[in-house]
Amino acid sequence: METNNSPLSTLHSQLFKVAILDDHKMVVESLSKLINESDIAQVTAAYYDLESGRLGLAKSQPDILLLDIGLPDGDGVDFCAEITKVYPELKIIMLTSYKEFNVAKRALHNGALGYVLKNAESEEIFAGIEAVSRGERFLCEEINILLREKRNEEVIWYSPREKEILQYIADGFTTEEISKKIFRDKETVRYYRKNLLIKLVAGNTSVMVKKACEQNLVRINKI
Repeated sequence: METNNSPLSTLHSQLFKVAILDDHKMVVESLSKLINESDIAQVTAAYYDLESGRLGLAKSQPDILLLDIGLPDGDGVDFCAEITKVYPELKIIMLTSYKEFNVAKRALHNGALGYVLKNAESEEIFAGIEAVSRGERFLCEEINILLREKRNEEVIWYSPREKEILQYIADGFTTEEISKKIFRDKETVRYYRKNLLIKLVAGNTSVMVKKACEQNLVRINKI
């Protein structure tokens, strides 16, 4: 298995080539073992952040990418939209712990063909690999039920500026500090704050940040 940019292994031509992008080494190792012991696919590369993923995919594209959402240098859902534009033939399965409606819908909107939870049975992972390889959408059972139950609900989208301001708020910056960072007046920042409170159905900033974290809109930077 290639880790970051090491040479690829020689593979059987009938096996689907799978890359994994996940920042948890134990997850990558267990998934790789599981997939490599199957008779349908082989893991050809593993990446632990978006930057190494970009570099690796530029050198060699797998058939399928198993992509986590919460990564140390960015949002896997945004990366999904970015990478499918560059490599339209690449099939992406989001493999994540996030089981929120908005997150799943945003991932599918951004080009993911599959969405599988990390606690899914191995059979679901294999079924997902086979389905997306044929260009079919695949959802694990839990996500499929969730999307069916909420299919008529409106999906809330956030602009890059809204997400930027949300991150600053989550990092504890004041309205004045944010206005200086984005080169806008304080009234503009207050306007964004008000709209974000409405969009996230939050009564105060702490609830807003909590909900933003649950929907993977922001990252909490640990010291």
